[in-house]
Amino acid sequence: MTTTLLMVAASMLALSGLAMVGAGLRFARTSPVDELLAEFDAGPEHLDEYHGRLQEGFGRRLLAPLGTSVLESVQGLLPRNHLANIRRRLVLAGLSGRIGAEEYVAAQVVGLVVVALAGLGASVLADWSALRVAAAAVVGAAVGALAPSLYVKHHRQERVEAIEKELPDVLDVLAISVEAGVGLEGAMLAVTERFSSPLSDELGHTLSEMELGLSRREALQNLRARTDIPDLNGFVLALLQADALGMPMAKVLQTQAEEMRRRRRGKVREAAAKLPVKLVFPLVIFILPALFVVILGPAVISIGQNLMGSGGLG
Repeated sequence: MTTTLLMVAASMLALSGLAMVGAGLRFARTSPVDELLAEFDAGPEHLDEYHGRLQEGFGRRLLAPLGTSVLESVQGLLPRNHLANIRRRLVLAGLSGRIGAEEYVAAQVVGLVVVALAGLGASVLADWSALRVAAAAVVGAAVGALAPSLYVKHHRQERVEAIEKELPDVLDVLAISVEAGVGLEGAMLAVTERFSSPLSDELGHTLSEMELGLSRREALQNLRARTDIPDLNGFVLALLQADALGMPMAKVLQTQAEEMRRRRRGKVREAAAKLPVKLVFPLVIFILPALFVVILGPAVISIGQNLMGSGGLG
C-alpha cells in the first residue's frame, strides 16, 4: 500500500513539473497597462518579441501561459467578477505591473497542487494512517492556495505604510514648488525626480496619464482609485476642490501637509499606547516563567531536600 501511494505521488509530481516546464515555453498573451506606460520612458532600443520575453522573469514567463490555460479550463466554475477582484487587489498592492490576474490564478493552482503533493508524500513517508494522510493533503492544498493571497496582502500593507510615511514630505515639496511659481504638474515632476518610492511612482503614473490626454481631474481620480488610502484620498479630494473652486494651490498643499503630520503624530501615539498591551503576552509566556524558575527554583530545591531529609529521619 505504501509503495503504491509513493508511486502515485511521484507520478503526480513528475506530471506537474512537466506541465510547468511546457507552459513556460509559451508566451504570455497580454501586456499590463503599466508596462505600456513604461514604454514611453524607455530608451530608443527596440527588441523583438523573443528578446523582450527573455527580459521577463522565469516565473512570469511560466505562470502567464499556465494561468491562461487554467482559466480556460475552470472559467465556468469561477464567479463572474473573480478576475476583476483579483486585478483590483493587485493594483492596490502595486503589483499589477509584475503579476497579472491569470498569473495569480496559476500561482494558486500550482501552490495548491505542489504543497498538497508535498504534504501527501511527507505523510506517506512518515507511515501515517489514511485519515492523517488525507488531512495532510487537504492542509497542504489550503496553504498552497492561500500563499499568493498572503503575498499580495503583505505587499499591500507595505505599500500603505510607505505612502502614509512619505506623504507629508511629498506635500512639503509640492507646496514649496508651487510657491516658487511652478505648476502642479511641474511640482509632481519634481517629486518624481527627488523621491524613489511607491508614492512618487504613482505621481509619475498620474503625469503619464495626463500626457496621454486625460484631464487633471480624471488623472487624480485614477490616482485615488489605484491607492485607496484614506490620507491620500483626502489629499486628492482637497486638490480637486481647490482646482474646481480656484483656491490657491500652495495654501491647500501647506494645510494638507500640516494635517498629514498631525495624523502621523496621532498614529505614533496610538501605537505607543498599544505597546503595553502587546507586551503582556510575551511577558506572561516567556519572561515570568523564567523569573519564577530563577527566583523560586533554589527555594523549591531546598524545601524538597529538607522534606526528604526529615522523612528519612522519621
